[in-house]
Amino acid sequence: MSESLLRDGVVLGGFALVFVLIFRRFGLGATLGYLVAGAVVGPHVLRLVGDAESMIGVAELGITLLLFIVGLELNPTRLWALKKEIFGLGLLQVIACGIAVTGLVYLATRSTPAAALVLGLPLALSSTAQVLPMLQSAGRLRTPFGERAFSILLFQDLSIVPLITLVAVLSRNPADAGGPPGWLLFLYTVGAIGGLVLAGRFLLRPLFRIIGNLGEREMFVFAALFTVIAAAAVMEALGLSTALGAFVAGVMLADSPYRHELEADVEPFRSILLGLFFVAVGMMLDLGAIAERPLFVIGMALALIATKAVIIFGIGMAFKMTWRSALALGLLLSQGGEFGFVLFAQAQRAMLIEPEAASLFGAIVTLSMVTTPFLMMITQRIREEPIKQGDREGPKADGSNALIVGYGRFGQTVAQMLIAQGVPVTLIDTDIEMIDVASEFGAKVYYGDGTRMDLLRQAGAGEAELIMFCMDGDQLSPELIEGVHEAFPQASIFVRAYDRRAVIKLKGAPLDGVVREVLESAVKMARMALKSLGVEDMEIDRTEDLYRGRDKERLRAQVEAGDIRAARNVMITQAEREGSLNDRPAEEQAG
Repeated sequence: MSESLLRDGVVLGGFALVFVLIFRRFGLGATLGYLVAGAVVGPHVLRLVGDAESMIGVAELGITLLLFIVGLELNPTRLWALKKEIFGLGLLQVIACGIAVTGLVYLATRSTPAAALVLGLPLALSSTAQVLPMLQSAGRLRTPFGERAFSILLFQDLSIVPLITLVAVLSRNPADAGGPPGWLLFLYTVGAIGGLVLAGRFLLRPLFRIIGNLGEREMFVFAALFTVIAAAAVMEALGLSTALGAFVAGVMLADSPYRHELEADVEPFRSILLGLFFVAVGMMLDLGAIAERPLFVIGMALALIATKAVIIFGIGMAFKMTWRSALALGLLLSQGGEFGFVLFAQAQRAMLIEPEAASLFGAIVTLSMVTTPFLMMITQRIREEPIKQGDREGPKADGSNALIVGYGRFGQTVAQMLIAQGVPVTLIDTDIEMIDVASEFGAKVYYGDGTRMDLLRQAGAGEAELIMFCMDGDQLSPELIEGVHEAFPQASIFVRAYDRRAVIKLKGAPLDGVVREVLESAVKMARMALKSLGVEDMEIDRTEDLYRGRDKERLRAQVEAGDIRAARNVMITQAEREGSLNDRPAEEQAG
């Protein structure tokens, strides 16, 4: 058994690695790579690995961890900021697309209403795993368009919990039928959620506070995984959804100071197990059943894409988006998603659909996901907003030594100092209003997304000595910086970082300099405050040197460890100050 597990692990890992790299290289996403790898090694093609059913039982923990991370995203501040988009745009999309696609499935298959419902509603959900990386790589995740797409995806992720519950209520499996009636199941759900919320407030938070004070990263990871598994186990013991338990556990900790650390700790396990889940789904796809009805699969995939694209386009127009942005939103979210595989498996176990139907509709989801990158590439010219005025043209090479991407309050200061020294600069930004205002002051700012390689090359990056990213927020990744360095090796690259987390994120990137955007202004205010208290200049200089030395040491340790909690003992705290005073001789304290 040990040899068999090792052999299967090597085969699965090797094929998954190769296919994911290939699919990511062509912009098709890792999810499709895992599915195809599973199908190739499974019982219908090469037959190298079997027993997908037992594997999927372990791999479903990946879905549980995914729901935990979704819960962590629901901190009150973010929910309130995006409440209109999440509970307006997202809710309307799920309801409208769910009804339309359910009707489409019912007409195409002539199945029972219950079967049409459990097949149609999951198809209304899009692929978070595919869409978010596409938005990130295009630099649009933190734009108004990206926030709307994210809001819809977030509500779709939330809707997985009631959809799993719906499948359980409709179940025709005798094992499920022997469970409690629906009204008692509802009471169990409410009671379990209430109990988990109380446990989170009075047990989990104190526990994480203790672990955080100890500074043991391994214990933090262990406690995070224990929280997810324990919450899921409580729900399973009550006959409820394990994913619901993990989701509630995430919500309990969403507004805690440990949210980012928890997300970072759980993410590697989620990614591995979610990849294994998709490999197992690929192995379970009945390629023979699909080969018998290829026209049905292709036709349903096209109908799904068209139906969702049209409905989301109409909803976007109703929310006062431009028709180009609404079209882009509709095409971006037109595919089926990974939760479809989860719900199809649940529906099959509940005896609501046959295994052949699960395979057919799994293939429909897969095919719809394949089309999304191509749809976005084909329609790019149609979706791009035209430049309305002549002074907003895209960048062009004008012989400048420096490219500055982002001409906000930070970029303006950098640009003016370079120009004052006689260094010619090319300025790039995407804020139309800012570009217009800058032109009134005599500054020529080109319109464009400065994180795109083609646009940087068009702006003259191939001859520039400096490329400086001065954008607001945390939009840069090590992969982007690596790509810029490889494309323009002669240029020194400097980055404005939002905070120390952004600096840690850029670990290993080929940068010549990183500046935290508020560090110098904060130090200057502290100096002014100490001056107003009558502290002598020499003592203020000594204090600044002490802080900068400690901060540099701490940041170096954090970057090396990839952990925001590293070197916490180096921070200057009130407790440390009081301790140092207590350690001084009594006569010195009195003096």
